Amino acid sequence: MALGDLMTSRFSQLSLAVSNHVIDGNVSSGGYHEDDVAYADLMSQRRDLDAASTSSYANAVTSTATVPTTMAYLPQTVVLCELRHAAFEASTPTGPSDSGLVSKWRPKDRMKTGCVALVLCLNISVDPPDVIKISPCARMECWTDPFSMAPQKALETIGKNLRDQYERWQPKARSKVELDPTVDEVKKLCNTCRRYAKSERVLFHYNGHGVPKPTANGEIWLFNKSYTQYIPLPISDLDSWLKTPSIYVFDCSAAGIVVNAFIELLDCGTSNYPGSSRDCILLAACEAHETLPQSAEFPADVFTSCLTTPIKMALRWFCTRSLLHESLDSSLIDKIPGRQNDRKTLLGELNWIFTAVTDTIAWNVLPHDLFRRLFRQDLLVASLFRNFLLAERIMRSANCSPISYPMLPPTHQHHMWDAWDMAAEICLSQLPSLVEDPNAEFQPSSFFTEQLIAFEVWLDHGSEHKKPPEQLPIVLQVLLSQCHRFRALVLLGRFLDMGPWAVDLALSVGIFPYVLKLLQTTTPELRQILVFIWTKILALDKSCQVDLVKDGGHVYFIRFLNSAEAYPEQRAMAAFVLAVIVDGHRRGQEACIEAGLIQVCLKQLHGFTQNEAQTEPLLLQWLCLCLGKLWEDFTEAQTIGLQADVPAICAPLHSEPQPEVRASAVYALATLLDVGFDSFRDGIGGDEECDDVEKNRAEMIIIKSLLNVVSDGSPLVRAEVAVGMWWLCSFIFHMSGLVIA
Repeated sequence: MALGDLMTSRFSQLSLAVSNHVIDGNVSSGGYHEDDVAYADLMSQRRDLDAASTSSYANAVTSTATVPTTMAYLPQTVVLCELRHAAFEASTPTGPSDSGLVSKWRPKDRMKTGCVALVLCLNISVDPPDVIKISPCARMECWTDPFSMAPQKALETIGKNLRDQYERWQPKARSKVELDPTVDEVKKLCNTCRRYAKSERVLFHYNGHGVPKPTANGEIWLFNKSYTQYIPLPISDLDSWLKTPSIYVFDCSAAGIVVNAFIELLDCGTSNYPGSSRDCILLAACEAHETLPQSAEFPADVFTSCLTTPIKMALRWFCTRSLLHESLDSSLIDKIPGRQNDRKTLLGELNWIFTAVTDTIAWNVLPHDLFRRLFRQDLLVASLFRNFLLAERIMRSANCSPISYPMLPPTHQHHMWDAWDMAAEICLSQLPSLVEDPNAEFQPSSFFTEQLIAFEVWLDHGSEHKKPPEQLPIVLQVLLSQCHRFRALVLLGRFLDMGPWAVDLALSVGIFPYVLKLLQTTTPELRQILVFIWTKILALDKSCQVDLVKDGGHVYFIRFLNSAEAYPEQRAMAAFVLAVIVDGHRRGQEACIEAGLIQVCLKQLHGFTQNEAQTEPLLLQWLCLCLGKLWEDFTEAQTIGLQADVPAICAPLHSEPQPEVRASAVYALATLLDVGFDSFRDGIGGDEECDDVEKNRAEMIIIKSLLNVVSDGSPLVRAEVAVGMWWLCSFIFHMSGLVIA
């Protein structure tokens, strides 16, 4: 049964108002290191979560923020107010919704590119008949000069380089290369890739720099066996071999002709793969009437270079336009120190900033459903489309317009490119000294600090009715950094606190895998804000309970609930999260029982009932609700509760002044009345699990407790009593039937 109140239709919904507490950034320092945590499978980029000390977070906050950031916990938040009882169960959703605010953020069909087919038609030293080259002309293919070695060796080197470039983006994909192939060889390649990939996506990359432009019908050119003729390959044949899902990259002049032919093929329903919806993505170097750039400023395969080596291509292009162009030797770009996945190095910093910039541009210009499909569904597709934004920027400077299907709006003049240029220039200014002295210390740019300041400014003035903050994807990227993580989480918490619309936006941009992996950390000062963030997420979308239990996240919240250092309001949030985890989720109930949740909740309730001082009512309320949901329809947990003398612990709560606390205590006790009901319904006694005498004594205590509040002044409490008595009457009626039988 779902959480909530039977009387929702008659009485106003409960609003939980909690006093505010400011996160203290000046935590005590201590040396320890977090475990490396893989970036979530949604992005699957496997970036490390850096080692961090507790003092480093406090220092980061004071060094990057001009004004301390405060965090309010559960201010006027409505949570879990769905109809609860059995009569309404048919109308209560049991899983993720397919419509409305909740639901669309979660990718429904995770995809992976399992195979990469690379077809290079270069025919080195023989120019196609429809191409007139300028002098000097672009020559580099995969950063190799094909005329610097024998043609066959050059062809093999270029093919190997292209395969290596793709493998850096998707190491687990199987890559196969065909050099100057015939139609039969391409057919065999495509069939082999589809057979190997099965239902996964296949990437087909076509380099047609050594053959004529595509025909008016959209046919691409290959060779005959003796290389004396160009042989056309219809797009319909290519589609029939690769089937679906697939992604095509066409790097040739007039590539738009091929895209148009493909779209016509898909629109008219003549696809050779009937019985299934088509999942086809196309990337092309230029429009139908355009020719690839020939300027020696670019490599001959500038489109491929943008897609597969974006940092190198972006810096070479920017170098001639930078203020440093006179003092910076472009050959130093090949010597940039570091690794792309190490953000503490120059190359890693540039790659990190580039990912943040392109993600932000895409998030702000694309419809959210298209953004999720292209940038969150498949690792390789996401990487290619980020790099495609760079290709559009660079190639438009040469009067060439890359195109895609699905079509993207123009992004080459987006203002975030200015932020990239500034960050690139700052990083490049250090390049000569870093190359000369490998021991020189790299100074990161201020890009992320500035973006967090911009996000904080938006939080001070933004609202649901204004344009969403464009820095949201950058905030998620910052969660990967030890020096910015604490402040980014606090700002993210402030954003989520603005309402369900903000939570939905954050989930849509990809927050979920980040905050899920952060539950594996042990950083003390992150606990409070992480619990708050998860409270907001689960208040919007209950289906996340499955992910939490699968990753063992419930243990994190049980430990926090049992923490004496946390404020009672903060522990109330942890109790709320655990209540959602076990709500109607048997695996969650079992996992929480194994982790000792019943003992933790009862320990705290027992301490409150023995203490005459006023305790936080919100914590009492959610401890009771958590227990009630934990053993609802779960005989094993109910038995543990009865053996732990729950009736004696919860009964004193019926005298609490807050009706919500009294009602939740009644609910926790009432759900114990159906203990053994399922077993007796099946004709099997429950005496093996719970002694009859002890069970009857406990039930009598529960019934007396319920009768004591049957005339409570709160209709909310009386409604819970009525439902509890209904459980008892149903059980007695059923037992009477068994006795008569």
